[in-house]
Amino acid sequence: MKSGVPIFAVVGHPNEGKSSVLSTLAEDDSVRISPVPGETIECRDFPVIIDGKEIIRFIDTPGFQNPRNTLHWMQNYQGPETDMVQEFIRTHENDPAYRDDCELLKPLLGEAGIIFVVDGSRPLRNVDRAEMEILRMIGRPRMAIINNKEDDTAYLDQWQNEFRKHFNSIRIFNSNRATYGERIALLESLKSIDQDLQGALEVVISAFQQDWAARNQRTADTLVTMLTEIVAYQRSVACPDGTNEVVLREKLFGKYDRFVAREEQKTYQQIRSFYKHNIFNYDLPEHSILQEDLFSERTWQFLGLSRSQLVLAGALSGAAIGAGVDVAHAGLTFGVFSALGGVLGAAGTALKGRSFFSGVRLMGIKLDHHKLQIGPVKNIQLLYILLDRSLIFYSHIINWAHGRRDYAQSMSTAEKPGMKQGYTTDWDRAARQTCETFFKGLQGDDAVQRKESSEALKNLLIDCLDSISRDRA
Repeated sequence: MKSGVPIFAVVGHPNEGKSSVLSTLAEDDSVRISPVPGETIECRDFPVIIDGKEIIRFIDTPGFQNPRNTLHWMQNYQGPETDMVQEFIRTHENDPAYRDDCELLKPLLGEAGIIFVVDGSRPLRNVDRAEMEILRMIGRPRMAIINNKEDDTAYLDQWQNEFRKHFNSIRIFNSNRATYGERIALLESLKSIDQDLQGALEVVISAFQQDWAARNQRTADTLVTMLTEIVAYQRSVACPDGTNEVVLREKLFGKYDRFVAREEQKTYQQIRSFYKHNIFNYDLPEHSILQEDLFSERTWQFLGLSRSQLVLAGALSGAAIGAGVDVAHAGLTFGVFSALGGVLGAAGTALKGRSFFSGVRLMGIKLDHHKLQIGPVKNIQLLYILLDRSLIFYSHIINWAHGRRDYAQSMSTAEKPGMKQGYTTDWDRAARQTCETFFKGLQGDDAVQRKESSEALKNLLIDCLDSISRDRA
């Protein structure tokens, strides 16, 4: 350990997933990952910093280059055991045939522990046994990680049986899909490889857990801010006689639609940064509901309303959906409605003519001969849909392993056509009351009520985010 900071060198054969494992453990997507063997030629440190303090350090190393000959030299070494690694490096550091072996052994001159990574989808080879024996002879605390895909288990028993001869601890770890909970479990296992590491690793685990809780709190804050901006949004424009109301409504609603899209994307970007996805863009699965426009029929049917509640569904087809048309003379309230001119004709015909629209509201748009006003939102269903979309995105992000690069294939929302899905669907009455109080608070001018209801919603979201973390652990 360096000044009480645990240090682990991640070692193994080239192209076995060392860099991928390290990237996921360190939550660092800057780690270079390549399918080409031998891309890592020098050791590189990856410290994990929390609140400005280094808590653990991982070292990316080259793959073994000449393990059989390295092992043969060590087995014939006659000097003091404590000098063996130093003497090997001194003897071979200028020999190109041993360049990578010397480089990967350098961190083991100090106090670094060893994390040995193998690809569990292939059979055990003699060269693997040579690498394991080298690490055993060095005598540093060590763990073996079988970087294994869920469906590649044919050789698992071979690896586990051999590892038991050489390592203090063994973990099966899929670096492409490892969740937060699985990373914590791996750190817990590292405690068992050496008693001297237990105290320091307990500090590391505690720091990780506290940091995760702080990230969830920042995420909840960000979501409440986004919801406040979108739900409380209000704009109005003059609408003198002779104005083409259809065009004006379309323009007004178009501005709102773009505003909502910007707010959602800004919030999602902040969530990405909270969970340290800073470099590579994450491409959502092609079929994800998050690929749909917020105001599309499919979004509202999937996350919000049933098909029977989607009024004039055939006319909506990709148009923006409003959140409330009160039909006073019919005694009905439609949960959704299109404010776009292209759809207005069909809607007007269904509702007995354009004269019907005088004095009613579309997404808070008041229609009269003097002014058009949009907002604040009048239907709480939009709040729930915004929440569901954000929570689905959060679930993707926290389970997007930093060591993975084929993003489009890495996530699935498990969405099924025709089924209403979303986290808020299962919320109890108390949770929905919290949302309703928040929603009503945004309709009024009581600053104290707004603050209290925002704080209550934030606490509800923190509990929800913690629950999602546990469920996916």
